[in-house]
Amino acid sequence: MSVIKDMLEFNKRFVAEKQYEPFVSDKFPDKKIVILTCMDTRLTELLPHALGLKNGDAKIIKNAGAVLSHPFGSGMRSILVALYALGAEEVVVVGHYDCGMAAIEPTVLIEEMNKRGIDSRTLETLKSSGMDLKKWLHGFDSVEENVRHSVHLIEDHPLLPPGTNVHGFLIDPETGRLDPIET
Repeated sequence: MSVIKDMLEFNKRFVAEKQYEPFVSDKFPDKKIVILTCMDTRLTELLPHALGLKNGDAKIIKNAGAVLSHPFGSGMRSILVALYALGAEEVVVVGHYDCGMAAIEPTVLIEEMNKRGIDSRTLETLKSSGMDLKKWLHGFDSVEENVRHSVHLIEDHPLLPPGTNVHGFLIDPETGRLDPIET
């Protein structure tokens, strides 16, 4: 059963009762930072609280593993937009311990795709067109190295504003403890 119906009903009450008022902000981050982090559900509320952030303080970009896999992909584009158009001045990459992307088995994901209706011919077509699905779906072997990789990709980007500070951290998804990553 879909939860969408319940969400829409809640949303009607949320708006009618003006429960949004404590969250009113503008599009510019008050603390002038953009954060790239993981989409892990444990971080949804923990990360902002552990960093002392309230709504409107930061631009937060989330994806599986806080991975920047391409210097001209959507993650890097979002970082550059935050820096050039939305008032961010620093970049923070926050990975986390016990990240699921460190344990992703591409073969298992591909098998699950087949089970859920993706035709094996589609997968073969992708393979024959040069798409290495196993490589694309592979996460990483070390959360520390992944954060270092993302930090370096950002720091070395030809469109990064000169002098922009880029920081890397790991957060404990149980306690919120933040550990700096030396790059």
